[in-house]
Amino acid sequence: MDGLLLTDELVLLAYDDGGVNRLGRPHLDYGLAGAVLLELALARRVEVADKRLVVTDPSPTGVPLLDEALATVGSGRTRKPKDWIGKLAKGLPDRVLDGLVDAGVLRRESDRVLLVFPRTRYPSTTGAEPAVETAARERMVAALVGDGSVDARTAALLTLTRAVGLDRKVFRELPKERVKARMTEIAAGDWASAAVKKAIEEMQAAMIVATTTAAAVSVTTTS
Repeated sequence: MDGLLLTDELVLLAYDDGGVNRLGRPHLDYGLAGAVLLELALARRVEVADKRLVVTDPSPTGVPLLDEALATVGSGRTRKPKDWIGKLAKGLPDRVLDGLVDAGVLRRESDRVLLVFPRTRYPSTTGAEPAVETAARERMVAALVGDGSVDARTAALLTLTRAVGLDRKVFRELPKERVKARMTEIAAGDWASAAVKKAIEEMQAAMIVATTTAAAVSVTTTS
């Protein structure tokens, strides 16, 4: 499968080899919404101006998932990135998972836990980690252990994993302080235009706010 989107890579990283979401909801939902906006920023379709997300080029990207989001962002009044995260998140995990199933990367398995509670898992079709997931991991690890420049898509994927807290799971074998320092260094690098980097910074902040708020609400309702 060629041309993976950041949404595809984030889902593959979030699901373990048994096909279970180890990131949890709604963290994955918000992360995917952020990934869609990052894709649009990298494609130079949107940027952040006066802390609001604006469409700078409404021409289609040719990717339905992105074009639908672009049309949504371009309709009506402009909003802050954090306001779009929640609006775009609805239904995203299922759409991305369905796409990976259709592409033959994952398969869908439905069963019941304790013979009562329905569960759907998405393991690899081969029983091993998908090659495209391995490639994404290797790309990110190389960026973290190295000290050279990093391409825009790898930097964006690292930003996503950090924003949703997935970095602690994906890079647990790397020294924590090294990961933290290198992430900061990469964020300050010249891998994208100033406008794109500003958009990515705002979206990262928006995802952190969204996931933190969701976690707080979850604790409140279960305590």
